Amino acid sequence: MSLQTTIFIVVGITFALYIGIAIWARARSTSDFYVAGGSIHPIANGMATAADWMSAASFISMAGMISYMGYGGGVFLMGWTGGYVLLAMLLAPYLRKFGKFTVPQFIRDRFYSKSASVVAVVCLLLASLTYIIGQMTGVGVAFSRFLGVSSSTGIYIGMGIVFVYAVLGGMKGITYTQIAQYCVLIAAYIIPVVFISIMLTGNPIPQIGMGSNMSGTDVSFLTRLNQVVTDLGFNKYTTDLSGSKLNMFLFTLSLMIGTAGLPHVIMRFFTVKTVAAARRSAGYALIFIALLYTIAPAVAGMARYNLHTTVTPGVVTSQSVFDPESSIVGSERPDWMLRWEKTGLLEWEDKNNDGRIQYYNDQSSDQEFLANAETAGWQGNELAVNADIIVMANPEIAMLPNWVIALVAAGGLAAAISTAAGLLMAISSAISHDLVKGIFKPKMSDKNELIVGKIAMSLSVLLAGWLGLNPPGFAAGTVALAFGIAASSLFPALMMGIFSKKISKEGAIAGMLSGLCVTLFYVFAHKGIFFVPGTQFVDAIGGPNSFFGITPEAFGAVGAGVNFIVAIIVSKRTKEPPIEIQELVESVRVPRGSGTVHGSH
Repeated sequence: MSLQTTIFIVVGITFALYIGIAIWARARSTSDFYVAGGSIHPIANGMATAADWMSAASFISMAGMISYMGYGGGVFLMGWTGGYVLLAMLLAPYLRKFGKFTVPQFIRDRFYSKSASVVAVVCLLLASLTYIIGQMTGVGVAFSRFLGVSSSTGIYIGMGIVFVYAVLGGMKGITYTQIAQYCVLIAAYIIPVVFISIMLTGNPIPQIGMGSNMSGTDVSFLTRLNQVVTDLGFNKYTTDLSGSKLNMFLFTLSLMIGTAGLPHVIMRFFTVKTVAAARRSAGYALIFIALLYTIAPAVAGMARYNLHTTVTPGVVTSQSVFDPESSIVGSERPDWMLRWEKTGLLEWEDKNNDGRIQYYNDQSSDQEFLANAETAGWQGNELAVNADIIVMANPEIAMLPNWVIALVAAGGLAAAISTAAGLLMAISSAISHDLVKGIFKPKMSDKNELIVGKIAMSLSVLLAGWLGLNPPGFAAGTVALAFGIAASSLFPALMMGIFSKKISKEGAIAGMLSGLCVTLFYVFAHKGIFFVPGTQFVDAIGGPNSFFGITPEAFGAVGAGVNFIVAIIVSKRTKEPPIEIQELVESVRVPRGSGTVHGSH
C-alpha cells in the first residue's frame, strides 16, 4: 500500500471518529453547550484538558524550535509546563469553587462591574483570535503535505470538521472528541521517537536514550550531536542560548502566566462536578501532558541529528565536512525532501553550482570555520528548513514505516483541531453568554441563548478560517503574542480577584487596559500595527529590543507587572469593594465544597 493511501485511510478513520463522537455527544442544553453538563470524570477531563492545551504549537512547533535553539529552547518546556502547574495550583480550583461558566463572568461578579466584564471579553477575544491563527495555519500545513491538497483547501476541510463537532456538540461534544484526539496525538508523538531512540541508542525509552551512548560506541548521543552541529558551524547544542538571561527568564515567565491566563484552558475546569474533581483532573492532565513534554527534547535532538547526517553524511565519518563527498548530491536527495519542497517549507538552492547540498551555519562566529568553508568553494547555506516540519518529517527522515508517518499526520491534525475547538468555545461563550446575555439581553431564555451560542460558534469558525487563510503578516509569532495578551491582561486580574479583597473595579479595569496597551505597543513597534507590513515603528522606541534587551515575545511579563502595579495604585485611590464582595473573595478561597456550575448573572 502506498504512503499516500495509508495516510488517507488513517486520517479518514480519525475524522470519522471525531464526527461520530460529536453526533453521540451533541449538546441539548446551555449547560451541555458551555460546560458539558458539569459532569465530566476527572480522568476524562484531564485527557481533554491535555488535548486542549497541547496545540499545534506543542505538537508541531515546539520540538522544531528546540531542535534549532538547543538548550535555549528550554524556555518553551519550562514556560508552558510551568504555566499549567500555576493554573492548576492557583487558579483552577478557586474558579471552579466560584461556579460560573466563563472567565469574563468571574471578572464581572468579582469586580461588580459590567465594564470590567466587557474589558475581559475584549482581552479574551484578542488572545483567542491571535492564538487560533496559528492553529488554522497548522491545519493548512498538515493537510497540504499529507493529503496532497493546497493549504487553503486544507483549512476549509479543517473548518468543516471543527464546525460539525463544535457547533453540534458544544463543550460536551468538544470534550469527548478531545479525549479521542489526545489518544491519537500522544500515540503519534511517542511511537516514532521510540523507534528512532532504539535505532540510535538501542534504548526504547527516549528520555533515557537521549542521555545514552550511541549504539555500538562508547560516545554519548549528546556528545555526538554536539560534534555534528559544531562541525557545521553551529553553536554547541547543549549550551546554546539566544539572548540574555534576563530575556530568557522573562520569556519563560511570560509563557507561564500567559498559559495560566488562557480562557479556553481555564474553562475546562468548569466541566467537573466539584472543586476536588477540578484538582484531580488538573493532576491527571499534568500526567498526560508530561508524556509529550518529557519526550520533546529527545524528539528535537534526534531529529536534528538525523537531518544533518542525512544531508551531510560525512559529518559522522572520519572525512572532513569540507570534502565534496561529505554532502549528498542534490539530484539524489531523498523522497521526503521532494515531498516537503512542494509545501514551500523546505527549499534548496545550489548557490555554487556543484550539484551538492551544503547545509551549514553561514553566519557562524567561528571565523576559522567560515574560512575553511570559503576555501572549499561554499557560497552560503543552501538548504532552508522551516522548524515546523521537524516533528512532521521526523519519521520520514528516519525512514520509518508508512503507517507511522500516517499516524504522525493524524496526530498533527488532532493537535491543531482540538485546540482550535477549545478556542472557538471560549470565543463563542464570550460573545453569546457574556456580551449578548450578560450585557444586552439579560432576560434571554436558555433556549435562545443556546441558539445564539451556536450562531456565535458558526461565525467564529468562519472568522478563524479567514484568519488562517489571511494571516496578518506573520502567523508563527501570533501564538507568542496570544500568551503575551493573556499574561498582561487576564492573568493578573484573575490572581488579584482571587487573592486580594481590596482590588476595586476601577483598579481591575485600569490594570487590564494598561497591561494590554503596554504589551501591544511594544509588540506592534517591532512587528507592525496588527502585523501589517511596513507599519513598524521600532526606531521610535530606540531600536529593536531597546527595553533592557527584552524581545517582544517576552514582553507579556512586563505588561503583567504594569497591570499589577496600576491595579494596586488605582485601588488604593478609589473606594474599596463592597463588604459582600470581600466576603465572596473569602468564600472562594476556601477550597471546600462547590455548587453546581451555572450561568446566571
